[in-house]
Amino acid sequence: MPASISSSRRQAAFARSAGIGEAICQAGNDGLAWRLRSGVVRLDMPGPRGASFASLAIAGDIIGCETLLFGAYTFSATALTQCELAPWPEGESAKAGESLLASLATAQRRAADIVALRGGQATDRVIGLIRLLADGAGRVVLPSRQDIADITDLRFETISRIIKTLERSQLLAPVKIEGVHATRGFQLNPASLAY
Repeated sequence: MPASISSSRRQAAFARSAGIGEAICQAGNDGLAWRLRSGVVRLDMPGPRGASFASLAIAGDIIGCETLLFGAYTFSATALTQCELAPWPEGESAKAGESLLASLATAQRRAADIVALRGGQATDRVIGLIRLLADGAGRVVLPSRQDIADITDLRFETISRIIKTLERSQLLAPVKIEGVHATRGFQLNPASLAY
């Protein structure tokens, strides 16, 4: 059997899904590196006062590549939306290296975006997160209000108020997205891009 076929069969055998709130990996444990095929994952860093928000992983990102170097996960990862994951590296080592470099470059840009979400006007932070999570058609599955508060460094009540305001101003319209709770699926109004 050709290596590429056995590799893709191996991937299919180990691919996995993670539901909202499900742990994907725990800091300090050993395990596989994963390519996030779809969904959004929250990464938390352990600390003396418990875990705290560190970053986000979005479709296409690699989670846990540090296990290949250090043998253990640095971050704990939790699904914020329904997620599909596949083992990484996906195939030939040269392609895996290119894939890792591309993923690292993307993660570095995202880190800058996330830092921006933690300062400035509260509404701008929430809109920035929504834009970051929206797909090409402007549809977005919002994480829980508490997760949004943790990511943007705002209070839960502030998040609830801002989302209601965005809905009233029609910048955010509730939509039915299959498999997603009715209060979490939204369509971003194209006019909001100029907001």
